[in-house]
Amino acid sequence: MASTNRLPFSRSFALLASIALIAGPVAGVTEQAYAQTQNSGAAAGAQPPAATNNQTPPAASPSITTNPAISAGPASVADLASGLLDAVVNISTSQKVKDEGNGPASPKVPDNSPYQDEFKDFFNNKKDDDSNRKVSSLGSGFVIDSSGYIVTNNHVIEGADDIEAIFPNGTKLKAKLIGTDTKTDLSVLKVEPKHPLTAVKFGDSSKMRIGDWVMAIGNPFGLGGSVTIGIVSARGRNINAGPYDNFIQTDAAINKGNSGGPLFNMKGEVIGINTAIISPSGGSIGIGFAVPSELAEGVVNQLRDFGETRRGWLGVRIQPVTDDVANSLGLSEAKGALVAGVIKGGPVDNGSIKAGDVILKFDGKDVDEMRDLPRVVAESPVGKEVDVVIYRDGKQQTVKVTLGRLEDSDQAAAASTDKNKKPQLAPDDKGNSDGVINPDQGDEGDDDGMDGQDQGGDPQQSPQAQPPVQATSNILGMKLSTLTAENRKSFGIADSVDGVVITEVAPGSAAAEKGLKPGDVVVEVAQEFVQTPSAASDKVASLKREGRRNAQMMIASPNGDLRFIAVALE
Repeated sequence: MASTNRLPFSRSFALLASIALIAGPVAGVTEQAYAQTQNSGAAAGAQPPAATNNQTPPAASPSITTNPAISAGPASVADLASGLLDAVVNISTSQKVKDEGNGPASPKVPDNSPYQDEFKDFFNNKKDDDSNRKVSSLGSGFVIDSSGYIVTNNHVIEGADDIEAIFPNGTKLKAKLIGTDTKTDLSVLKVEPKHPLTAVKFGDSSKMRIGDWVMAIGNPFGLGGSVTIGIVSARGRNINAGPYDNFIQTDAAINKGNSGGPLFNMKGEVIGINTAIISPSGGSIGIGFAVPSELAEGVVNQLRDFGETRRGWLGVRIQPVTDDVANSLGLSEAKGALVAGVIKGGPVDNGSIKAGDVILKFDGKDVDEMRDLPRVVAESPVGKEVDVVIYRDGKQQTVKVTLGRLEDSDQAAAASTDKNKKPQLAPDDKGNSDGVINPDQGDEGDDDGMDGQDQGGDPQQSPQAQPPVQATSNILGMKLSTLTAENRKSFGIADSVDGVVITEVAPGSAAAEKGLKPGDVVVEVAQEFVQTPSAASDKVASLKREGRRNAQMMIASPNGDLRFIAVALE
């Protein structure tokens, strides 16, 4: 028995050698530290010991500069976490899912078979337990009010038949859904506790800097009360999760089950709601995303007070300001949101904002890029009068706008008299439909992008008012023709669309590079409405004489979708 507890000589030797290798650098560090102390003494004026006889003085060791704060690591967050754990809950949901077509079908037994009765009895008496399965899922949430209001992600509770909040002390309370918002993936629940709950409050995420410490608490993989710590890795992340993406990125470990849990600053304030991760494996790789409190707090308050969101609505369709568009408009840099169309009956249908304007600032907030505008508009109160700084006709102007309500956009669209007209979005210069400030479906605004044209005649003239003779012109690699009943029918161009139609596009031309194709209609050139090919050609020629490098054009697709592009002048 004794021999089984003894290490073989070879293993013992290897172990001793390993210890020596580990201890070696430690001893070296100790010597260096001592040498540094000696050098420090010399620098302070202390006399070094005199050399005796032929004794050579020891060589001075290089000094090592250390940072005690770095070597000590971050301060413990134990005290902070202990005061917050009781406010974070596990969210358990269940949903009944009906199986359709799963599993083997009952075997068909020939009539008059000796086993027919046995098979019939077996399958008729078989319990139908699998026809309605109960699917459970786990997530996280946190208490924002001691009376029982809880915040979590919409995707945690979406479609659930039953929702239960499980507290750190093991208490389980049924939760009622108060309100949910799919655009920000947030939901508010309510439980009825017997005693006041521990609650946490929102902080100001706008004050968080890249590199600031953050702490996440949640229920990863069902392991409730898990605390992880990291830093703010980035701000303002757009992961295409919704129209108001402005995520905080963190390297604090976030896994499945952390969704809906809080991200705290070092004051114990909620500055984010953990929502998503990037992970090829399904586990944390240090890239997590949280909805910032500056966006979430307003949504949560509205859901709590009204059971729904009440967002501001500007009533415009927008697209990015590219370098080419900025150059064609005379902007010093590519910034802001380019208005591609105005919704009929919307808040700015009075002409205060027009198609072709660039929105640079909204209610005192800079619009650096297109995606900033939908968020700041949505966060503004309904009915508020705001100042909007726009760029129009080569100069900045400030206009006042009274905001509508986003959900009212359907009513405004329903007021259109053209019921057969397809929705107009706001494609970019490649024809991709995104950047819509009003993300609701079903917009049927009548000639939205044509409202408030200030130059060049009425863009809503009927086909009968068009010149009877079809004229053509070749500019920038495209052949333009006047709109007639024949080419409207040929290209499927709606009656509501007016301008000059593109009938041919030369491969490799400036027009082709911008995605223009036969059937597209040129509505404006340099913010001037064109109804004949010669008018478009003359305008392009004048831009060349002015030394412009690009020509800004408003383009309508056959069904009326509008976009702005900047075509290089050859």
